[in-house]
Order: sequence, then structure tokens, then C-alpha cells
Amino acid sequence: MTLRRDTLVLVLALLVIAIAVPFAIVDTIETGRVYVFSKEFLEEFPRRFSGPGRLRFILQPVIAIVLGIRGGLADAKAGNPPYLLGLLLGAGRRVELLRTGAEAIGTLIAMGIILDVVFQLVLYQSVHPGAALVVGPILICLPYAASRALATRVMRAMAKT
Repeated sequence: MTLRRDTLVLVLALLVIAIAVPFAIVDTIETGRVYVFSKEFLEEFPRRFSGPGRLRFILQPVIAIVLGIRGGLADAKAGNPPYLLGLLLGAGRRVELLRTGAEAIGTLIAMGIILDVVFQLVLYQSVHPGAALVVGPILICLPYAASRALATRVMRAMAKT
């Protein structure tokens, strides 16, 4: 049995989150708040954009945009609807669109979660798995979905001219 790189990264991300959850539960019991919904999270959030790890706020969305453009070009070639429109309105194709999107960015999302946990340790000397599950994927999913939909629309517009 051979492990694929993407499977290994996903398992590592799940393991990191599983290890961090008990510490987050203890923190919630001790402080009486859930970090990701707290004032502290909002106050600390800008620190993520400076110091160690700030490059990922550029690199991860850029990679997601490139993958989105690649997916959008494939959608246009196959005659599929723009990605976001297909997700919202294409009930028959929604599962397929979600599957292709997950295949394209699954490893990137897992890496985003892992990186967020590592940088939380570096910046805050603690780990909040809820924040990692929110921040990492947002940096990737929104740029991916938007660029995939836009690339499809642009390719279709160019084909009409």
C-alpha cells in the first residue's frame, strides 16, 4: 500500500487538530470563552499579518487563484457553468463540482490548517484549532471559487468574440 502525498498531508492536518482539541477544551473551560468567537481572536488577528508566517497570506491565496483559473479553464472547455453559479443553482452537478474543487485544493487547505497551527504556536505559544479551521480554509476557498468562476466567464466571453 502506498500513501499519496495528499493523503499524508490530510492525515497530518487531522492529527494536528485532534491533538490540539483537548487543549482548546481546557482553555474554554478555564476562560469561559470559545477563542474563535472571542474579542481576543479579533484583537490578535492583525498580528497574523506581521512577523513569522505573513508570506502565507499572499502565497496561499495566489496558489488557490492559480488552481481556480486552471479549474475554470477546464470548466469552460467542458461547457460547465461558472463554478459558483453551478454550486448555487446546479443541483444535479453540485456534488461533482464540490468533488473537483476538493480534489484541486484539498491538500492546500490541509497545509493551510497545519501552517496556521504552527504559526499560532510561534506567535501565541498556544493553539486554537477552531481558528485554524477558519483562517486556513478562508485564505484558500474564497480565492479558489471566485477565480474558477471568473476564469470560466472570461474564457466564454473570449470564445464568443
